[in-house]
Amino acid sequence: MKSKLLACIVVASLIMTMAVGCTTKTTSTTTTTTTVSTTPQPATFVFTDSLGRKVTVPTNITKVALSGPLAQIVLFAICPDKIVGVSSKWDASAAQFLDPKYYNLPNLGQLYGGSGTLNLEQIAATGAQIVIDVGEIKANMTTDLDNLQKQLGIPVVHIDGYTATMGNCYRMLGDLLGMQKEAAVLAQYCDKIYADTLSISNRVGASGKANLLYVVGTTGLNVIAKGSYHAEVIDLLSNNLAVINNPSSSGNGNPVTLEQIMLWNPSVIIFSSGSIYSTVGTNKDWATIDAIKNGKYYEAPYGPYNWMGFPPSVQRYLGMVWMAQLLYPNVAQYDVYAKVSEYFKLFYHCNITQAQYNTLVANSLGK
Repeated sequence: MKSKLLACIVVASLIMTMAVGCTTKTTSTTTTTTTVSTTPQPATFVFTDSLGRKVTVPTNITKVALSGPLAQIVLFAICPDKIVGVSSKWDASAAQFLDPKYYNLPNLGQLYGGSGTLNLEQIAATGAQIVIDVGEIKANMTTDLDNLQKQLGIPVVHIDGYTATMGNCYRMLGDLLGMQKEAAVLAQYCDKIYADTLSISNRVGASGKANLLYVVGTTGLNVIAKGSYHAEVIDLLSNNLAVINNPSSSGNGNPVTLEQIMLWNPSVIIFSSGSIYSTVGTNKDWATIDAIKNGKYYEAPYGPYNWMGFPPSVQRYLGMVWMAQLLYPNVAQYDVYAKVSEYFKLFYHCNITQAQYNTLVANSLGK
């Protein structure tokens, strides 16, 4: 009995000791809190556009209006969900590639070119925070944009969009829209495609370049003149025979006579879509020209836009990829479909099948 009593006392003592130990550990624990100080982001900042204008713009831009079709193509690549409307309705060929929410955006008109003007009331109704213009610098542009800014009561900026520097265009847009990461991907693509095309051009050399005309219009009697904004890709990859005193700044090019085209006698002709590509081969007058006689005439691919321009925006990178291999297949040794697929994913946010690609280039690979 005594031994049992002693054992009970020992066990009880141990339990009390453990209880005291646990209580001590719990009461000695302390909790620390860290205070993080945050600096509020300013509502606006000053953006310097390509004209050197210092414009106060919102820090968080969620609604963007466009000044024209060039801006539409460029901006759709980086911020499709911020665009409140289009400058020109998408072509029917775009329906197979675009999400309906983009395809059915309202038409807001355009500031330069075309037959209409910007619909200021509709832009205001969309709640747009900014109007962005992309493209070449035009006469009196600073005054035009300042006036538009006053009329709308929201900032209006211009960013240069030349073929050789589209990478920089996207970097500026990234800074403006707070989308530097997205812009970097597009800029790197543009930098690489342009550098590769320039390398092909240099390897071919001036003496190896095709004597070429790019013709537009229903009769094929308008040419895209050497040195014009619309001819940047043509001038890079060929000997553009269309040397004219006053190159047109319009996508309709300069009118010429068939006699003049005969005198130039190009070895290669590229026809814009909607021109006379399908009938020119049976036209006895055109048949005397080397390009037609030798079957070296092609139609520029079209979808969702003309790959050679009109409007002369970033889709001309597709034109570079296609035209370089068309003219110089021994130098431009790559899979055009693979490069076009990459472009469609990055710039149109969609996939293009081999069958769709084949349809787009059906008249673009020669006779």
